[in-house]
Amino acid sequence: MPATLQFWFDFASTYSYLSAMRIQQAAAEKRVAVEWHPFLLGPIFAEQGWNNSPFNLYPAKGRYMWRDMERLCAARDLPFQQPKNFPQNSLQAARLALAIGSTNQRGAFVRAVYSAQFGAGQDISDLRVLAECLASSGVSQDVMEQIGSPQIKSALFEQVARAKALHIFGAPSFIAKDELFWGDDRLDDAISFVASI
Repeated sequence: MPATLQFWFDFASTYSYLSAMRIQQAAAEKRVAVEWHPFLLGPIFAEQGWNNSPFNLYPAKGRYMWRDMERLCAARDLPFQQPKNFPQNSLQAARLALAIGSTNQRGAFVRAVYSAQFGAGQDISDLRVLAECLASSGVSQDVMEQIGSPQIKSALFEQVARAKALHIFGAPSFIAKDELFWGDDRLDDAISFVASI
């Protein structure tokens, strides 16, 4: 049984895009399995007194982040387009991701959503965009019917509660055993830590 790394992400997170696009291959190379954990940063930010992304609250930080994303995406040969609105409403996408039972299909959907948002600048709160993401990742459109289900709503609420219990304060975050690693630049460390256990 391979060791497991938990990948916690909010679809509105720019740096989570970078991790989502490489985590599967990087983990597989060290025989580490990936668990995909969508959650919402909004409630966590609210508890810190923030009503918006810190990249919007602190303009200099925001300007740096967008330029950093341009550099990193270019270096990794990833498409990048800054969305018109940021942060985008990631609620529906997170619910859909939770509704997908297959780990491989969930991962494919997550990558499709990030590619649509930060690779093509699309609006991921648009259900038509999400339907296209489902189709491109080989997931049945029937999953769309679960967006409003009480079970999925409750599951996402529980995800946020779990994230808080794990002391997650940003995304991407990785849980390796009981260790928290935060940020795309800590992904390789997190994988190596899990692989060494």
